[in-house]
Amino acid sequence: MILPFACGRASRAGRRTFRALVLLFVCTFVPSASSAQQSGDAGEARDWDRFRSLFAPGATLSPVGRPPDDSTYGRRVMTPAQYVEGAGTSLEANGFHEVEIHRVTEQYGIIAHTFSTYESRRRAADAEPFARGINSFQLLYDGNRWWVVSIYWLQEGPDHPIPEKYLPGGDGEHR
Repeated sequence: MILPFACGRASRAGRRTFRALVLLFVCTFVPSASSAQQSGDAGEARDWDRFRSLFAPGATLSPVGRPPDDSTYGRRVMTPAQYVEGAGTSLEANGFHEVEIHRVTEQYGIIAHTFSTYESRRRAADAEPFARGINSFQLLYDGNRWWVVSIYWLQEGPDHPIPEKYLPGGDGEHR
């Protein structure tokens, strides 16, 4: 799989390392391969140790949403370990496949940001997704490797449809 994207003025080694992290990340969060840590059919175990190894110390995962009949949006902040503890059993029991359909990446020096538009399915063979949204990844290069600092995501809804520029055919890299 070739993963083209712009990396600004980073060194060749930095670009290769960034591409390697993105490839690892894609293989972790939005894969079609059966070895993915988060994705898999019901009953398939995930490699949560590999998942946790992507994150910098103090990293967070934060879904954004609002309770029914409430106009105030908020985010729930979790550590990678809390995410695995809270969602891991459900993902493995019910099945979950997240497929990236579009990506926009920007980099400045040792920091990078990626908007990754996703579709979620219970089974890889499901024709239609049960959800779509955007994952926002913040990354840090420490001189040796890229680390995920945070993942912040919002599921698509009537009040916030995904803009065309973040869908296939918009600007950015396409899956």
